[in-house]
Amino acid sequence: MSNGAATRILTRLRTTRLAETLGTSYWLLPALCVVAAMALSSGAEALDARLPQAESAWYLFRGGPEGARSVLSAVASSMMTFSGLVFSVTILVLQQASNQYSPRIMRTFLSDRQSQLTLGIFVGTFVYALLTLRTVRGTSEELHIQAHVPSLSVWLAVMLVLACVGAFILFIHHVAQSIRAVVILGRIRDETSATLERMYPEGVGQDTREPELRRPPTPPSLVVPHAGSSGVLVTVDEDRLMACAKKAGVVVGLIPMMGDFVPHGAPLFEAWGDAAKLNVKALADAVGTGPERTLQQDTAFGFRQLVDVAERALSAGINDPTTAVQAIDPIHDLLRRMVHRRFPSPSRQDDTGELRLLCPRPDWDTYVRLAVDEVRLFGEGNLQVARRLRFLVQDLLSVAPPFRRDELERQLRLLDASIDRSFQDASDAAMARRPSPQGHGPR
Repeated sequence: MSNGAATRILTRLRTTRLAETLGTSYWLLPALCVVAAMALSSGAEALDARLPQAESAWYLFRGGPEGARSVLSAVASSMMTFSGLVFSVTILVLQQASNQYSPRIMRTFLSDRQSQLTLGIFVGTFVYALLTLRTVRGTSEELHIQAHVPSLSVWLAVMLVLACVGAFILFIHHVAQSIRAVVILGRIRDETSATLERMYPEGVGQDTREPELRRPPTPPSLVVPHAGSSGVLVTVDEDRLMACAKKAGVVVGLIPMMGDFVPHGAPLFEAWGDAAKLNVKALADAVGTGPERTLQQDTAFGFRQLVDVAERALSAGINDPTTAVQAIDPIHDLLRRMVHRRFPSPSRQDDTGELRLLCPRPDWDTYVRLAVDEVRLFGEGNLQVARRLRFLVQDLLSVAPPFRRDELERQLRLLDASIDRSFQDASDAAMARRPSPQGHGPR
């Protein structure tokens, strides 16, 4: 790979990280609204300078300087009140969602465009009113000062207030909908599904077994520590790692898996062969760390969020098995999408067939254990959870290829053992062994 191609790949990777950061930034859209308000104020002021004062169009403000100042002052003060109210409601929603569901779902609220836009409209209207207020000159008593009322600008301020009222009503409706469990779970499912499609685009085809990690039998000749700040592994540019390994003629192995915490100085890469030609800086630039996991390349993080919601619903303080069943629904959907997908091999070869790169990644069994184990343990003794999990596992068994059935059959045995421990009454135990898509009812 040429230096230009490597630079383009690194630039694309950094751009993707920046997009992820900006996507969860609550300040970006309000800041853009403020810039738009400043531009609108300048444009309206320029138009007002060209409008004749005798203009009697219905959409122009016809009051005097005192009236214009009163209107603009009222707009500015009310918009700050509305902005504080929107911010307070948002903080309360974040706190409630964090306590009731999981702290890890807060990123879905921080990236909520409608809440950001509502706050931006209010702040932008406030800035517009202040900028317009400075253009009002004179009073009815000051005859020596030529009075100037920006009629169009004041009329636009009134229109912005009406828009803010509509935005506030929509915001209240949106907030009431956004804290519903089905909406939160749907967002997580959609984001995880998009990551799944991006990371696992191919079908299993004629595969008969899972790809394996093939480590060289000898000890590594070089261990590269993590020289940057500690953080969670969030991005890996495998193409650039492959190019570095091929250019140096060595085998490179990434030690942490996506989503793992990497302390400063911890082993990051291993290399086998003559590592003197290996570009260590290029290796380090090909991976990215962050303060928390993201769904940029980490499909397992989506499962983690859904499992956390189910566990919180099954905790003693909340005790809401129906919400736990709702959280199992998207888990079921994602596993069913994944069961026929080919998992990229953690051992990559170059064009000549030589082993060059080792990148550990979750396999099918790992995803099944992540999705089922903790929910099964937290929901032990709960009839709804037992029946819903059995339906999930049995449905996956009906469509899974042979080489992906072992872990599912193991989960069935664990469910049976959990039922034997938890249900003393034989009729309850028999009911718990009946699969149900809702966790209750005749099925």
